Amino acid sequence: MAQFEEHADGQMFFDELLKAQGGDSKAYEDFVDKSKPKKTTDDCFTPVKVYECVAEWVTEKYGVERSRMVRPFYPNGDYEAYNYPSDAVVVDNPPFSIITQIVRFYARQRIKFFLFAPSLTCISSEVTVETACAIPLGATIPYANGAEVNTGFITNLESGDVCLKSEPELFKRLEAIADEIRKDTKKQLPKYTYPDHIVTAAIVQQYSKYGVPYAVSRKVCKRIRELHAQQEVGKAIFGGGLLLSDKAAAERAAAERAAAERAAATQWKLSKWELDEVKRLSENDTEDGT
Repeated sequence: MAQFEEHADGQMFFDELLKAQGGDSKAYEDFVDKSKPKKTTDDCFTPVKVYECVAEWVTEKYGVERSRMVRPFYPNGDYEAYNYPSDAVVVDNPPFSIITQIVRFYARQRIKFFLFAPSLTCISSEVTVETACAIPLGATIPYANGAEVNTGFITNLESGDVCLKSEPELFKRLEAIADEIRKDTKKQLPKYTYPDHIVTAAIVQQYSKYGVPYAVSRKVCKRIRELHAQQEVGKAIFGGGLLLSDKAAAERAAAERAAAERAAATQWKLSKWELDEVKRLSENDTEDGT
């Protein structure tokens, strides 16, 4: 299993990680899996597309060249001990739990920064308002550990005394990127249909959902794990299935049609007045239902 070495330079770490994404995907998965159980903002690896979007915007907005951007926040890294060039600008996603401490450090060291931050609480710290500008963007970014975080930014790249502002264009760009990521990462499950002679738990769930009575007798079915056709491609029936007799298959087909009809139908709902009338009329019901 490939391992990442601990680096003094955070950018080297991210360069290797990018290579792993295109090459040794197992190494990348190992890195991501390490964070999965927590799903906290402190364990979020920033998706490449998101970082590139933000870095490009910082260049356009503030004229910061990419060569000046540094990323001191990486596993086992120490941002305070990081070797910052004199013209460095930190463009990175730090641990949100210590964002105030980080902003205070950069303010004291006179280091320029554009930091990812929790959108709703980006002005909760006095040091942020006094020394930087908060951008509560509210873009919901899906991170590599599965967490989706309403993200904003804190920066000291703004001129003048602006301490709070909106950035509609950056929001628009990031939301577009986030949508792309969701589409790319959403697991596309294959869809299968089975002949009437096969019934599964998933199929009968639909009959329950749409109010279709259905039952199978033991003597007209046999449990199977997969069809021979599935064996040829290494597939199986999820959860197993039942192989049905001709009569049982016909009953399954009838239930399927009934469920499909009910799924496609629009069901009008009774109003309160109509329900009250039903209740009144029901008082006249006899025990035999007439």
